[in-house]
Formats: sequence, C-alpha cells, structure tokens
Amino acid sequence: MEKAGTTIVIADDHPLFRGALRQAVTGVLADARVIEAGGLDELTATLAESSDVDLVLLDLTMPGVQGYSGLIYLRAQHPDIPVVIVSANEDPVVIRRAVGFGASGFIPKSLDTAAIGAAVQAVLAGDSWTPPDVDLAADDDDEAAEIAKRMATLTPQQVRVLMMLSEGLLNKQIAYELGVSEATVKAHVSAILQKLGVESRTQAVIAASKIGATAKASASIA
Repeated sequence: MEKAGTTIVIADDHPLFRGALRQAVTGVLADARVIEAGGLDELTATLAESSDVDLVLLDLTMPGVQGYSGLIYLRAQHPDIPVVIVSANEDPVVIRRAVGFGASGFIPKSLDTAAIGAAVQAVLAGDSWTPPDVDLAADDDDEAAEIAKRMATLTPQQVRVLMMLSEGLLNKQIAYELGVSEATVKAHVSAILQKLGVESRTQAVIAASKIGATAKASASIA
C-alpha cells in the first residue's frame, strides 16, 4: 500500500493528456498530490521546490526535452526519484533504451486510464513496469548501446550543455542560458567529448542523435 500523501509530477506539454494522466493517478490514489509541468524548466523548478516527489511521469517530447535528454538529465540530477516514461512511441527499441537510461517504467499513451493507474501503482510499490509483450533482454545495435552507456556518465549540467549543442547554440549563448562563464561551458564541452569518445562538438551531437538522446532525433521519438 502506498503511503498517504503520495506526490506525483506529470510532465507533458499537452493539457488534455495531463488531465487523462491525473485521472488515472487519482483513480488509484485518491489522496495523491498531483503536480503538472508543461516543459523541462517548469519540471526542474518543481523538483527544486518539492523535496517529497515520489514519481515523475515524463513525456519524451515537450519544451526543453527531445528524446531521452530529459530522462538522462533527471536520472543524473535526481537519482532517488523514479521516472516513468509515458509516450505515444511503442517501439520496443525505444522502450528498452529508456529502461537502459534508468526509467523505472514505460507506459504507452494508448493504454486506458485503469491500466495506466495499475502501472503507476506497480512502480510506486518498488517494481518496474513495461508492456508485457516487450522483451527487455533483446539485443539492439551495439554501437548505439555503447553510446548510450557513455551518455549515462554525463553530469546533469553536461547533459544540458549537450542538449543546447544539439540546438546549434554557441558557447556564448549556452553560457548566457545557464548563467555561467564561457570558460565553464568550454570545460563542459571538453568533458562531454572525452566521455563520449569523440573529437568535436559536431560528432558529439551526431552520436547523441543516433540514440535519440537530443533534438536531432526528435522526428523519430514522441
């Protein structure tokens, strides 16, 4: 049985679907505190202000998030908070990769509210939940798996910098957005290149896009 006052954050940029998720959550947890966020900035602000969040339900594509970037960032920044991906993309490769990046579950948006509620309950009870017909042990592309493994070593700030690199921002622009010096951004970029095993920022963006970790692969992940 879940503790009283369970706090769940729903991060999705579609108000109608946030409403459907809220209904699914409150259908199985009548006393749950549900907080909604429409983008990554709103989500990170919420997590900074609320220390008692029990679960984040995260869409793969919303403002500030494309592909797995939001998941990678959250797992690095808030490793103690379970994150479940809720997505319209039901590709088994996408599901396996999300789990590989630390997701506690993957809920297709095609499920009805009762099934979504049951999945949320399972994760809150300490289990993981993915569609039963998806083989999590299946082998995927070796190169992509290696990139994913390297990507998981990035710090939260390095993830943010890589996300901005993928959007074509210059060091000066990234420094302004993050409120740091250009020297700090250069240090982050150097660390990213080393961790990903590449020689240029362009190669880093290409590597990330191969696994849908940044905006460059947004067309294939939703």
